[in-house]
Amino acid sequence: MALGTIAPLSWILLIALVAILAAAAGWLLGSRRHAGLDGRVRDAFATLSSQALRENNDLFLALARSSMGEFQQLARSDLDARQQSIDQLVQPMREGLGRVDNQLQAFDRERVANQAALHAQLQSMAQAQLQLTSETRQLVQALRAPHVRGQWGELQLRRVVELAGMLEHCDFAEQQTVSGPDGRLRPDLIVHLPGDKIIVVDSKAPLAAYLDAADASDEPERNASLDRHARQVRDHITQLSAKDYAGQFTAAPDFVVLFLPGESFFSAACQRDPSLIEFAVSRGVIPASPTTLITVLKAVFYGWQQERIARNAEQIRDAGIELYGRMRVVAEHLGRIRKGLDSAVSGYNNAVASLESRVLPTVRKLKAMGAGTGDEIELLEPIDTIARTPSAPEMLSAGPDTASLP
Repeated sequence: MALGTIAPLSWILLIALVAILAAAAGWLLGSRRHAGLDGRVRDAFATLSSQALRENNDLFLALARSSMGEFQQLARSDLDARQQSIDQLVQPMREGLGRVDNQLQAFDRERVANQAALHAQLQSMAQAQLQLTSETRQLVQALRAPHVRGQWGELQLRRVVELAGMLEHCDFAEQQTVSGPDGRLRPDLIVHLPGDKIIVVDSKAPLAAYLDAADASDEPERNASLDRHARQVRDHITQLSAKDYAGQFTAAPDFVVLFLPGESFFSAACQRDPSLIEFAVSRGVIPASPTTLITVLKAVFYGWQQERIARNAEQIRDAGIELYGRMRVVAEHLGRIRKGLDSAVSGYNNAVASLESRVLPTVRKLKAMGAGTGDEIELLEPIDTIARTPSAPEMLSAGPDTASLP
């Protein structure tokens, strides 16, 4: 029996039983005056009422259990269906979260590996920086020695000369010694110019004060060191002017080049002493940084190229005359070849015309009378292409009999 039909019937029975009990109670109250009612009747009625009430309660509980069981079964089925629906909805999210978790774990492993590699690189850079600092300190200490500075300046001078293309023992001479009134003079470089002229170059590396400025801890100390550096450069200019290289080398101009092996050395001195260049020029000294000296040497190299061209001008002229004569002979040969080709083409065309007009008609008649067998005679095409006539005046004036073969 369904829940919708069982529940109303139980309620009807319960209401009827309550009505019977109420009527019985009324009857008992109404008949209370009958003192002679037997007690056994009352006990039997009470027993009957209790039994009916107990049976009704049992029936109600049974119906309730049946209804609750069906309701629980329906609820369980509905819950299972909802659970399946939720699982279907959540499953893609679960799979996506699983993939995200895997990627996050992979990213985390990669991040740890990258951090380890970065840490190793930073340690390597730190070690390299410490080594570079140590070597730089050693280099600075070495450059404070005068003889080391001199060797470094000479090395830079040689490098500049190589970059300019002035090969050693060709256009310049190194460490040439001459005797002067004040002793033996030894310029660092003598650059030979065309026309047996020379330029004297002396290399100086005033680095002591400049290195002190680089190591200065505050601005006043740095400015003081740079002022001392400018004075050292000025002193070198004065000493170099006193050597009078122009008087010792008669082929040299009235100036000498002071080579400073660093752009920053010269610019720092000029910043602290703006009149330094004017002072040097007035003393016959031309200060030159590596860039300036390369420019000068490039100009000298160009001068040597022009000198070589001038020296070889006569040979170039003779070679040009000879080349022109040979080209004329080649043009004559080509003229003969052209005429021969024209003659051959004309003869071929005449032979084709004679074949077509005189020979082939007779051959066709013979074949028509049965005197010829086999395939047809292949027709020959005349040649319309002729040799190109040269348009150059030199080629037109070349005759076949004006020169002998080489």
